[in-house]
This record gives sequence, C-alpha cells and structure tokens, in this order.
Amino acid sequence: MAKNITNNKTKSKKSKKVVPTGNVYVFSGYNNTIVTVTDLDGNTICWGTSGGNSFKGSRKSTPYAASIVGQNTAKIAVEKGVREVTAFIKGVGSGKSQCVKAIRNGGLIINKIVDVTPIAHNGCRQKKRRRI
Repeated sequence: MAKNITNNKTKSKKSKKVVPTGNVYVFSGYNNTIVTVTDLDGNTICWGTSGGNSFKGSRKSTPYAASIVGQNTAKIAVEKGVREVTAFIKGVGSGKSQCVKAIRNGGLIINKIVDVTPIAHNGCRQKKRRRI
C-alpha cells in the first residue's frame, strides 16, 4: 500500500526591496544595444536588449531599436520602484543618445550621464578599416 504523504510546509515569499535610486548601464555596440538597471550595490533589477525586443539582424543596431529598448527597460524599472538613476554609457554604436532620451521619456529621472567608453592611448594595433 502506498502511504499518503502530506507536506504542511509553507514557503514565505521574499519581500521585494524597493530601490528609489540606481544606475543604468547602456552598452551600444556595432551589432546590438544592451541596457541594464542596477541598484547602487550593482545588483541587477532589470535589463533589456534590442535582440530581445524582436529586432533581428542589422535592425538591432539602429537608433530606433535602441530607443525601444530604453523605453521598455525604463518602464519595467519604474514598476519595480526605481525613480532616479545615473547613466553610464559605453560603446561606439549609433544608439547611445537615442537610448538615453528614451530612458528619460520612460519615466526615470537621470541625475548624471557618464561616458565610460574605453579609449586606448596607443595600445594594441587596431583592426584594418573596412572598405566598402
């Protein structure tokens, strides 16, 4: 005979931490745009990419795709309680400024914009320039 096992343990839900201030990291490369919203300790609250927002191929790298990513990520962050952010921008893609504008229009207040794109001071030899 099979024994009936009853499980009377109840799991308590983890309380959500509301973080009013945070950081937004925007990486805009040649092929994609990635936006990450974190708290001040660096723990990720939400993120989004242009590839994850149904843009495929060469359309991922457009400024329009970057604006859609910024707007959607900002809306999710506002729903989770983030109000003010500091924006850190990195990369050489064409969607950096459009993404920051979309984050502002999505409901987040941007305190400061910092460009953290790494710039080589005569380091390694660059790749040869593409000729079309």
